[in-house]
Amino acid sequence: MQITLKCFAFLGQYLPPGAKGNSIQMEVDDGKTIAQLIDDLNIDQDAVELAILNEQFIDLRAREHAELKNRDTLALWPEVAGG
Repeated sequence: MQITLKCFAFLGQYLPPGAKGNSIQMEVDDGKTIAQLIDDLNIDQDAVELAILNEQFIDLRAREHAELKNRDTLALWPEVAGG
């Protein structure tokens, strides 16, 4: 199945080859969870502060069970600091 993955700030360095800007359309296995995808990308789970699936926030505990579906859009954000 195909999803759109967006990684913001320094997480963009973990996007697979072929990404344009901060986004890529990519194939993932059926039943893949958000946590599994983060692991597949070699991103430390603690580095992802926000996971937004189809415009809905998915908290850290739910990522292990939230399965991706065809045509989903997943956005990953690190902790954002301001001043």
